[in-house]
Amino acid sequence: MAFDIPLAAEIWAAKYQFTPGDGGGDAGVEDSWRRVSEAIALAEPEETRERWRERFLEALTDFQFLPAGRIFAGAGTARAVTLFNCFVMGALPDDLPGIFEHLREAAITLQQGGGVGMDFSTIRPSGAPVRGVGADASGPLSFMDVWDSMCRTILSAGQRRGAMMGCLRIDHPDIEAFIDAKRDPVRLRNFNLSVLVTDAFFEALAADAEWPLVFGGEVFRTVRAADLWNRLMTATYAYAEPGVIFVDRVNARNNLAACETISASNPCGEQMLPPYGACLLGSINLARLVATPFAPDATLDEERLAELTRIAIRFLDNVIDVSRFPLEAQANEARAKRRLGLGVTGLADALIFCGQRYGSEKAAETTKRWLGIIKREAYRASALLAAEKGPYPAYDPDVLDRPNLLDLDEATRALIAEHGLRNGCLTSIAPTGTTSLVAGNVSSGIEPVFAYAYNRKVRQPDGSTRQEAVEDYALTVWKRLHGDAEPPEDVFVSAQTLSPGEHLIMQAAAQSMIDSSISKTVNCPADIPFDAFCDVYLEGWRTGCKGLTTYRPNAVTGSVLSVDAPPSPADEPAPDLPLAARDEALAGVTYKIKWPHSAHAVYVTVNDAEIDGQRRPFEIFVNSKNMEHYAWTLALTRMISAVFRRGGDVGFVADELKAVFDPQGGAWLSGRYVPSLPAAIGGVVERHLRHEFVAATPRVAEAVEPDNHPHHADVPRPAVCPRCASTGLIRKEGCDTCTDCGYSKCG
Repeated sequence: MAFDIPLAAEIWAAKYQFTPGDGGGDAGVEDSWRRVSEAIALAEPEETRERWRERFLEALTDFQFLPAGRIFAGAGTARAVTLFNCFVMGALPDDLPGIFEHLREAAITLQQGGGVGMDFSTIRPSGAPVRGVGADASGPLSFMDVWDSMCRTILSAGQRRGAMMGCLRIDHPDIEAFIDAKRDPVRLRNFNLSVLVTDAFFEALAADAEWPLVFGGEVFRTVRAADLWNRLMTATYAYAEPGVIFVDRVNARNNLAACETISASNPCGEQMLPPYGACLLGSINLARLVATPFAPDATLDEERLAELTRIAIRFLDNVIDVSRFPLEAQANEARAKRRLGLGVTGLADALIFCGQRYGSEKAAETTKRWLGIIKREAYRASALLAAEKGPYPAYDPDVLDRPNLLDLDEATRALIAEHGLRNGCLTSIAPTGTTSLVAGNVSSGIEPVFAYAYNRKVRQPDGSTRQEAVEDYALTVWKRLHGDAEPPEDVFVSAQTLSPGEHLIMQAAAQSMIDSSISKTVNCPADIPFDAFCDVYLEGWRTGCKGLTTYRPNAVTGSVLSVDAPPSPADEPAPDLPLAARDEALAGVTYKIKWPHSAHAVYVTVNDAEIDGQRRPFEIFVNSKNMEHYAWTLALTRMISAVFRRGGDVGFVADELKAVFDPQGGAWLSGRYVPSLPAAIGGVVERHLRHEFVAATPRVAEAVEPDNHPHHADVPRPAVCPRCASTGLIRKEGCDTCTDCGYSKCG
């Protein structure tokens, strides 16, 4: 079949097409569907294998069921990759050898394509005594810096950077430093951060009580709960992080609470998992199930929804048996509990097709109805699979008393009582950014439509880019049926036009029908009052959400790109421009790097020039008395200077240098681990770009404040995409996503 949009074909070819070196592979997306169907059907007995292969293929056809990217890219390829997207690493021990063993395990998991989450609450706080060595502990954040450096060097399966979630409990003595960590614009860039907030903390907050910060049973100090909450909200208001996980609710509503305790989530927050927990993902595309979009009687085909749910549960259950796992502990955990993460995508488009406004009470009830069908059919399918193949090894009949199962109908509960369940948890709602684009740019997950039309940069093989117009699937269908007629404004709402309360209504409605959790961003207007912003989090807790992530455009996090502005010539690269001529005298700054592995300091000079009325970096020099580095530093500075003089985006220079890893070891500079001397030089370049307020791209909405501003140290530059260096980086479904090149931090 033809893709609905040209960009979909390009994303499929870049991320999901299987093209082995010896020829063959996927000629079209139909071949990808056949490859995946055949691979997953191998878990079936030989006599029924062909029948299930056909059923799986039928579900995949026309993008009705979208297996997550790891499955779509890896199934049937014989590559040493995992088909699981979500992992939480083992509980971190509070000793150096154990910590670095867990670092190794995380690196292996990232390399094979899994996103990882870690709870750093088990590491003693900064300044605590380390008995036996006569030293003080450096605290969890110092080790998070090591994880961050490791992640930056790992290119995981499918040519994507690794993604991580770092969690810390609200009662850890280092919680304030954790909350403030991303005030540093270059720190922990490979992490999403979440604070694990307990019910006891909310009780202390309501009582305006003191809150103890505790480790190992010892109270290190106390703080006023309201002050700590204000600090958390201030950081989130300014930087969109940390997010919040309501950890006690997560555990109270966990089907598997009798045999596990959860203290972390995967990078995007839809899977709260125990130590070494693993989960795989797939989504039913609701936008494809409305047969007569925009008709007065338009409805979703609920029978087909139920059928797809039953097929998808069997499909995902089979994935557990055919997948590789980075670690044996992960394999054991996955096979003992057989966790699944079946969710949806295209919800907003399906509601638009049915004439319902996203965020309204009617849309929330419709969402609960559709997800309720998935929940009922998923549990029935899992019970019937248990009858056929056996329940999950850790099955406990008392699961029927868990909150998620109490509202099941009696027929479904009777089926579970008779046969058990094949899967410990069945549903979650994940980000579906790139798979939704491949499916015709349907709305992603349960998010509202982010933008109905915008231009996206597509990088060409020669390094140039072209603009590709992208439309939301609902708008495309509207134009197909109604031509140039204006779509109804009351249902064509977007993430920016909805109120935070409307976002919350939808998240809470969906969460009531979901076993695990939901990846969702509550978009807030830039001018939302701080008190109203804080109320968003409290309301999320009151309405039953398991966690919350917000995004508020501002001078710190950057503004969302204008989606209807025509492409500017400045957005296009200029590969044929001659190098700019050098003036006789240039102004610049010299930075000193004390590299511990060198007897002499390294001096980095960056000179600026005025080009087209804009101050920009023009050249760079690196000097040292140590001649050991002379050849490569000379070559490096000549290349970087040529890039500077050519013009256009230069922000990527710092990112590329900072990703350089020295196998002989890096060094700690200013309390941060730097993986190599080139990475330290990259940090200088980034600092210069920021402090000299040289725009890395002409589309930065607001200039960064100059050095002499009293609050300059707290103001990083607007968020820049690590792949294309544009400022098209937005927060969607709890994940950094680039509207220009398609980069997604969560894969």
